Amino acid sequence: MSVVVLAYHEMGCTGLRALLRHAVPVSAVFTYADDPAENCWFGSVAALAREAGLPVHVTESINDARWVEHIAALRPDAIFSFYYRHLVGRAIRALPRLGAFNLHGSLLPRYRGRCPVNWQLVHGERVSGVTLHVMTGRADAGDIVAQERVSVGPDDTALQLYARLNAAAEVLLDRELGAVLSGRAARRAQDESQATVFGGRRPEDGRVDWRWPRARVHDLVRAVAPPWPGAFGELADGRLMLGRTSLELGSGAPSPGPGRVAVRGGEVLIGAGDGPLRILEWAAPSGRLLRDGEALVLGPTPLAPQELHA
Repeated sequence: MSVVVLAYHEMGCTGLRALLRHAVPVSAVFTYADDPAENCWFGSVAALAREAGLPVHVTESINDARWVEHIAALRPDAIFSFYYRHLVGRAIRALPRLGAFNLHGSLLPRYRGRCPVNWQLVHGERVSGVTLHVMTGRADAGDIVAQERVSVGPDDTALQLYARLNAAAEVLLDRELGAVLSGRAARRAQDESQATVFGGRRPEDGRVDWRWPRARVHDLVRAVAPPWPGAFGELADGRLMLGRTSLELGSGAPSPGPGRVAVRGGEVLIGAGDGPLRILEWAAPSGRLLRDGEALVLGPTPLAPQELHA
């Protein structure tokens, strides 16, 4: 038995640990170099693989001919992709006799593509999960092997959901690896009529338009809360970063208009399109306090990456 692993991020570590836990012979691990410009709060696949004595290759070009030849020489029975960022070409996908499989952070066919955890919270989803599926020429479109569902709370942040998905991935892999590696795993086609695809997100996509409904603002804040770049609005003297918000309001709470700040007894509220939002964690320019009655820029919001056609 020979297995090749393509992995990155915390979910990559989770997938590799599952293979090691089940004593699966891993012939090689391919991963990425950490980006010095990125907040690398997650575990290192490269470090984990080296600790386990596995051959590690760091590359941004998995589909280069030399890597295709290298993987072919390993004669892999299966290839696993755990949060690997690049689409794997046909030349590599065709090599393993049992197939090439990817672990994705949503319940496919919904939320194919990049940043599924963040996009699900942006849209206020209450159920999420992980999917193990067969890799094809289209991102996250192959036959589903298995799924594990998790609930999403109304105040869950992306980090909290990511941790829950990591735990779900452990459960799924512990349950399914035996069947996959023996060739007994069931497969079912995805329902293309239910497919949605989303692109990557930029820090600028955290900008709030205060004319939005307050639930939409709240969902954006928790979707990009640290360690992601964060949601923000613009005050007259600079950027207001929003770390945590709440839809719960005390009795008699003021109701400022969209983009207006109300400060009462240490409590901070900012008006949205259909009512105020309580601001629990924030950072104003120069570390100053927010002032009652000041205003944020309402919009317009730069266009965020839109849902793509499946």
